[in-house]
Amino acid sequence: MPAHYECMIGPSILNSDLSVLADECQRVLDSGADYLHLDVMDGHFVPNLTFGHPVVQCLRKKIQTAFFDMHMMVADPEKWIQPMADAGANQYTFHIEATDKPKDVIRLIKEAGMKAGIGVKPKTPIDVVLPYVEEADMILVMTVEPGFGGQKFMEDMMPKVEKLRSMYQSLDIEVDGGLGPATIDMAAKAGANMIVSGSAIMKSDNQRQVINTLRTSVNEHIQRANLNR
Repeated sequence: MPAHYECMIGPSILNSDLSVLADECQRVLDSGADYLHLDVMDGHFVPNLTFGHPVVQCLRKKIQTAFFDMHMMVADPEKWIQPMADAGANQYTFHIEATDKPKDVIRLIKEAGMKAGIGVKPKTPIDVVLPYVEEADMILVMTVEPGFGGQKFMEDMMPKVEKLRSMYQSLDIEVDGGLGPATIDMAAKAGANMIVSGSAIMKSDNQRQVINTLRTSVNEHIQRANLNR
């Protein structure tokens, strides 16, 4: 039975020049990006502070059709669901570590008209999210500690991806942290299909080439997995 998931490349726009954010977003979309990954940090769940729904709202006015994947690294995920939906977000990814009521958060996200993603930090066992996978639209496996860019890809997170893929053939599995041409094969082989890449894409002189390299690796591994079924 063939895989029911497809490769999607989502540049992390936090690595762009934030003074011309809309232009930077349009540039990666024109270079072949499938969606935009927007990191929201509240200074509590993670030490850093980034931006909130007012920036997303402004961005949506300029970038009208792109899929906005919100990575909500926030301590109180329920609080920002409606503001992000109103701002134009498409997917709201909260961290399993940030709430003791994941089912309620998923329900609120869907009631607000968004897709629901669940993020898992490196030190959190993947089994923690398994009871909620059926209700979620996507699982994000962090391949660095959330909160800081430029960290080294953690290859030892790949068994989490492998376990999810072996259990759920059609699940969107996202990886985020240290992804680029040098590390993509490890993530693709494990079964990830939504690839978040920050500096590797945003700092590149040839964004299209980097995106194509990432996509080619994922698609090759999808085809290989299908042949082996």
